[in-house]
Parts: sequence; structure tokens; C-alpha cells
Amino acid sequence: MRNPESPRLLGVYRRAVPDRVRRAVVAQVDADLRRRVKLRIAGGTAAAERLRRNRLARRYAALTAGPDRAVISVGREPRVALIAEGITPLKARRANLEAVLGALAAAGVPHFCVPGKSDTSSAVAVREEDRAAVLAALAAACAREPGYAAPVSGNGGPSGRASQPGFAAGTWHRLRTAAVVRLTWYRADPTHQLKLGEPYGCDVEFWREEHGELTAPRPGRVTAVLPRQGPLVDAPECCFTDFTDVRPGAATAPADAPLLPARAETAVVRTDQVTFPVDVVYTWVDGSDPEWLRRRAEYAGEAYHAEAANAARYLSRDELRYSLRSLHLYAPWVRTVYLVTDDQTPSWLDTTVPGLRVVSHKEIFRSPEVLPTFNSHAIESQLHHIDGLAEHFLYLNDDVMLSREVTPRDFFHASGLTKFFPSPALVPVGERSLDDPPVAAAGKNNRRLIEQRYGSVLVQKMKHMPHPLRRSVLEEIEREFAAEYRRTERNRFRSVDDISIASSLHHYYAFHTGRAVPSTDLPYAYLDLTHPWTETRLGRLLAQRDRAVFCVNDTVSTEQDASGQKDLITPFLEAYFPVPSPYEKR
Repeated sequence: MRNPESPRLLGVYRRAVPDRVRRAVVAQVDADLRRRVKLRIAGGTAAAERLRRNRLARRYAALTAGPDRAVISVGREPRVALIAEGITPLKARRANLEAVLGALAAAGVPHFCVPGKSDTSSAVAVREEDRAAVLAALAAACAREPGYAAPVSGNGGPSGRASQPGFAAGTWHRLRTAAVVRLTWYRADPTHQLKLGEPYGCDVEFWREEHGELTAPRPGRVTAVLPRQGPLVDAPECCFTDFTDVRPGAATAPADAPLLPARAETAVVRTDQVTFPVDVVYTWVDGSDPEWLRRRAEYAGEAYHAEAANAARYLSRDELRYSLRSLHLYAPWVRTVYLVTDDQTPSWLDTTVPGLRVVSHKEIFRSPEVLPTFNSHAIESQLHHIDGLAEHFLYLNDDVMLSREVTPRDFFHASGLTKFFPSPALVPVGERSLDDPPVAAAGKNNRRLIEQRYGSVLVQKMKHMPHPLRRSVLEEIEREFAAEYRRTERNRFRSVDDISIASSLHHYYAFHTGRAVPSTDLPYAYLDLTHPWTETRLGRLLAQRDRAVFCVNDTVSTEQDASGQKDLITPFLEAYFPVPSPYEKR
């Protein structure tokens, strides 16, 4: 029996049944009957989708045949997709742009790239007077490899069912007057779980000549008007998007980074672009390692609170593998990943890959006598001691995942200011006590320091998000709050005396010294593995993919809980992040 709460079936059920109907079903129908209803609706909808896919495959057999082609469902619509190993959003964006540029160049149509307002889609300008030749060239490109076309209004993307087969003649008749046309070649990994479509398409803009100038059909990121004539230059990808591994102003670029035709006026680095390098730091522990368990047991009597030494703090459900996959898919601009461990390395991790470095606690703790440590607050207090770490970096726990594309501007301002993400959860009032769980005690200690220094009272915790940090601020905290810092680094387990530096104090201290600002821009989900509705929430998250970050966490599980939780979370993570990252052994 298939589980009707599995992410795939739940997604089908949610697409098939309106919200108000689902609410009525929940209010009036018992759980067992609801389960049978979901299975029936999901099964029927899946069968209808298969029928539509089969019809498309038969109608366009020449375009759908071969190991690199497949008919997939996107929403409820069948689409011909190109299948490739290792596909990523950045690769899809580049491939769609390359296909359009190649078609226009082959047809001899003048064109140039323009900085659009989307970071995931690209934009190419052509002259309105060349419309017939442009549409003919694009139609030919879609006939060679099955592509799709849709009209675009303003700076949004096409509506859900707007894309039509570019290999069907009728499509181009409907687009004969469109001011902007998006070309999309759908791409999928071999499992068909990662589907990259319209958000990564290439927009062709028809610019009109008016009063001796070229005028765009919509506002761009740099300009909507250009002189009729002007020099073309080869511009790096970062002039058009922040979602790239090409850094503005960098002396070198990746070998496969494209140079794109552009008008010289738009081949610029904007003042809002982040030009400094950004690294990522993870802390990780293998809580099943016998030697590590022996060391922990030796010092376990030092823990003041049950949560300070709780097994859930150290359980590994292979989250790091999938967090790295999310980083590879959705943050290609990261320079170097540092993995901080107690001389442990995941068996699947390829430590030889460029851009990755495993860092031992022994390398960053200035006082070796405090090791071994099992205190995440202590470990986090040492991150700025990592040799070679960039001034600006993101700190991630391994249970934090990026779930859609992000850019450096989501975490940093171009001026260098960091962002932070306050939580609706509040730091408990009152003085710290031995009854406080470690996170509450640390929050109260942070509050005391900020209030003493600045006269204001911090009340909010932080979301379980990537934490944008600066080395210089962390170094300053080490000096300015030396006594509290030293106590924290010396506590082997979380202590009532701890301060939480990387996940909270940094943000409030940087805010009060003019180097950080709060942000609510990134949609986020926190998933507690012990909550009874977690499986349903996982299914919704996979079906809708509407969060930028999510965290899968708990603090009360035991070693015995880990197996069942892994059975729940691993299929979800594998479906969300099916593409192995370069950090995994082949």
C-alpha cells in the first residue's frame, strides 16, 4: 500500500482538490476515510497525467525518442524535457540562453544581452524590425530540440499554462505580436524529480526605435533606453545576474563561465551588487562514532541540563549530504566551504574537491586544554579563527537547507552590512537559572550583555537560517566580551554561562554598531521531526517548493528515534535534492 501522505501523492492530491474542499473533508471525514480518498484522487489524477504524457509522446515521437528525452509532468501539463546528469538551475539558465544566442547568431540577427530584473531567467534584446527573422530562428531552434515559448507581460514570468510547444506552428502565430517572448527548454535529472523549466528560460525582448533611440518593451535593471547605435562588448555573466559563480571584479572566473554580447552601457557592476567573496562554514559531528561516544561519556557528568548532552544534539540523519546538495544547486556563488569537525569526516565526502576544506577543532581552538568539546556554543565561538576564511561568510548547521535560488544580496548588502532573521519565538523573561534549557540560558546571557552595553532589551530569538557573519565582528566580540567568551569556550557541554555568539549575539552586536540590519525577505519553514504533522508538511513543501530555506530539527529525540526519523526524512530529501553535489565521492 502506498502512503497517501508521501510527498508525490500528497502533491497530486493538493493540486487536484481545492483548499476549501480539503478543509471541509478534514472537518467532516475521519482519518482512515480521508486516507482512502487521497489514494483514489491521487491515483486517478496520476493516471490522467500519464495519459496526457503518452499522447504527447505519440504525437511528437521524433522529438521525444532517445535516452536524453522524456515526457514529464510539470504541474498537470505534459512537457518534453531534455535529460542530463548533474543538471542545476545555473546550468539550465546558461543552456537556455546559449540556445537563443546560437539561433539568433546562426540567422544573422543583431542582438545583445540585457540585465533583466530576474536573477534566474536571462534576457536578450532584438530590434522590432527583425521580428519575422527572430521568430523564424526561434521556431527552428525549438524544432531541433523540443523547446517551449510563451508571452511575458512586464517583468513577471509566464502564467502556469502559457508555455506552448515551440515545435508546433500554431504557437508562433499566437506570438506574432508579443513584446517579450520567453523560450524554455525543460530539463530534468535522470530520476525526473528535479524539473527545471520556465523560471530559467530566456526572454527575447523586441526593442523599438523611437526618436533615434532604442526603447525596451519593459523596464530593465540598468536602463530601458539606449542610443540607436553603440559598441558591443563581451561581458561576464555577473553583469546580468547575481545567480552565478562569476564574481564581480574577480581576477579569474570558472573555465566554463560564458562571456556574453552586450552593449557597453550595460556591461557594468552596479552599486547594489555584492563584489566581495562569501564562504560557508558548517559544524558537523558523527554522533555514532564509537571513539567520539567514548569521549563524550567520559565527560558527560559536566552537563548541567538534560538537553545539554541530549543525543538529538549529535544525531546524524545524513542531513549534511543534502545541505551541501542544496548549496550546490541554489548558491553557486559560494567561494569555499569549510566543514568544522572533531577530526571526523563523512565517509561519502570527497575531501580532495576544490572549494572544500575539512577543519579540525584543534586548528581553531587557541586553548588546546579545553578539547575535546561537545558544546556547539563553544565551537561556534571559534569560527573566525579558521585560516583563510573570508571576512563575510554564512554559518549553517547541517540541518539547514536552501530550497530555492538565493543570491549574496539575500544575506549581505553591497556595502558589507550583514542581514539577520529574527524569529517570532521570544527569549524567556527573567534571569537565567539552572532550570533553563541551554538555548534559553544563552539567550538571557546575550540579552544581559546587550542591555548593559546599549540600554536596549533583545526579545527575539533567531530563525534556524544561514547566519550571515563577519570575521571582524566576531573578533571584536572576543575582545569586548572577553570574560563571557572565555567561559563559553571552556564549557565542554552547553552551560548556563554560555553566550550564543554566531547564532544571536553577533547579529545584535553588529546591529547596535551599525553593521547589520534585520530582514524578513526569505520565506522559511521549520520542521520539527517529533511533530505529528511533519510528514504532511514535508509533502506540502515538496509539492509547492515555495520556501527559500527550511530546517529539519529536533532537540528531544534519542538514538532509538533516529532510525524511524531517517525513514521519514531521507526519501523527502532525496526527492528534493536528487542531484549529487561535487562534494560527494563518485
